[in-house]
Amino acid sequence: MRVLVTGGKGTIGTRLVNELKRRGMEVWTCDTKHSHEDRYWRCDISQYRQLSKILEDYAFDLVYHLAAEFGRWNGEEYYEQLWMTNVIGTKNLIRLQEKHRFRMVFSSSSEVYGDYHGIMAEDIMELEEIRQMNDYALSKWVNELQIVNSEAMHDTETVRIRLFNVYGPGEYYTPYRSAVALFTFRALHDLPFTVYLNHQRTSLYIDDCVRSMADITDHFIPGQVYNLAGSQLHDMKFISDLVLHHLGKSDHLVLYKDAEPFTTQIKFPDISKAKRELNFSPLVSLEDGIPETVAWMQEVHTK
Repeated sequence: MRVLVTGGKGTIGTRLVNELKRRGMEVWTCDTKHSHEDRYWRCDISQYRQLSKILEDYAFDLVYHLAAEFGRWNGEEYYEQLWMTNVIGTKNLIRLQEKHRFRMVFSSSSEVYGDYHGIMAEDIMELEEIRQMNDYALSKWVNELQIVNSEAMHDTETVRIRLFNVYGPGEYYTPYRSAVALFTFRALHDLPFTVYLNHQRTSLYIDDCVRSMADITDHFIPGQVYNLAGSQLHDMKFISDLVLHHLGKSDHLVLYKDAEPFTTQIKFPDISKAKRELNFSPLVSLEDGIPETVAWMQEVHTK
């Protein structure tokens, strides 16, 4: 199988590329960075010419579409890049999919569930009127709708996956990254950080995420959408306490607040469909995954 991974230099993309190669696939990547590697293109997906050159010259069986601007606050502060990359970039890819007929796996987000307060099953988006609460969430939902429309009008074949709080080694810190990366980096350097007490989440270790994404090659059902999430519902203080424990630090620099505005209070996903159709199984507990993440961040961020 010949596979293209957009955003192949990102946190998840890097690990996915390695996993697909391990399974014997011919894997090509594109991202916005320069690189000397074989089977790699520098490509901004919001630029149709750059993307079309890749897809005109090579016949791909499957495209994993991961390239995106990540994070709700990043999306507010850099909304120009967010809308160009996430929405125009995906539209470019869909247009080329309609022409070249490759299958696609699209990386969406738990953020599409917005202000919904119940158990987040995949079909709830078709049954309830849900308000997305930030530009990042809006862009991911727009992309899902673009994909659904293309499936209806042009018989394209895509699987959508909604990722819930993926964390783990390989996620370099910026102020816009996941809570695990933020807590770890700031605690590591004795910098203050905020923990919101009244939010509950599940968190998915990156290896569990990537393994299940790669498994889609054997379980591809066009038009389906899946939640990929961990099985432990936790509050954010639990994550912070684990990080501090493994760094041997106290919480004297932690500011505790009740809730973060414009953010879903409880994200409780239903993962039964992914278990049933993709053989999805989140194996790594937070008690095992957090120490691995902390150790990796100590290595890369204290040199």
